[in-house]
Amino acid sequence: MARYPLLNQWRPSTQQAWQTLGRTFSRPKMRISFDIDDTLACLPEHSDAEGSKLPAFVHRWLGEPLRVGTRSLIRDLRRQGFSVWIYTSSGRTPAYIRRWLMLYGIRVDGVVNSDRHAHALAQRGMVNAPSKLPSAFDIDLHVDDSDGVRAEGADHGFRVVVVCPKDKSWTQKVLDAAVDVQETLAWQQPHRYTAPVRQQAQALTS
Repeated sequence: MARYPLLNQWRPSTQQAWQTLGRTFSRPKMRISFDIDDTLACLPEHSDAEGSKLPAFVHRWLGEPLRVGTRSLIRDLRRQGFSVWIYTSSGRTPAYIRRWLMLYGIRVDGVVNSDRHAHALAQRGMVNAPSKLPSAFDIDLHVDDSDGVRAEGADHGFRVVVVCPKDKSWTQKVLDAAVDVQETLAWQQPHRYTAPVRQQAQALTS
């Protein structure tokens, strides 16, 4: 007979609880990436810019205007458990991009620029190379202003949501698309992804 029967009964349930907790925390975060030109960095006649406590000359020296609504959108996405990336076809360096976004209090988990993109395509030996290939970086949804990138997504099997530089409701469009993809992943792989909670985008000026 076991010396401590109650303890032996308690152990299996405790182990199961820890295993469940471990699986929860080990679940991968869904990745969402953003283009820069005409997506996060828009011309003044297309979109207002995020406000900042830093002087204007600091931004002219260290960065460029950031599209209004970006800060609250990324905060909402992180609250939902998304991993946020930048994917640009430009030659901006990752250091520049991270510094530019930090001016607005925004941190990103990864950056893909033209050099990193070209390296990924070369490794795959791709001949008819798309301008972007988010799936090469385990990115589940890409946000862009280009219908051409959306067409590439259809051809190469990656998801794209297109937002117009002048669209004032762009943040809600991105949130809705992100939740749709998250729901699809949770249905396809319930052991890896959790179902999302839908929410409305906060005011652009928040």
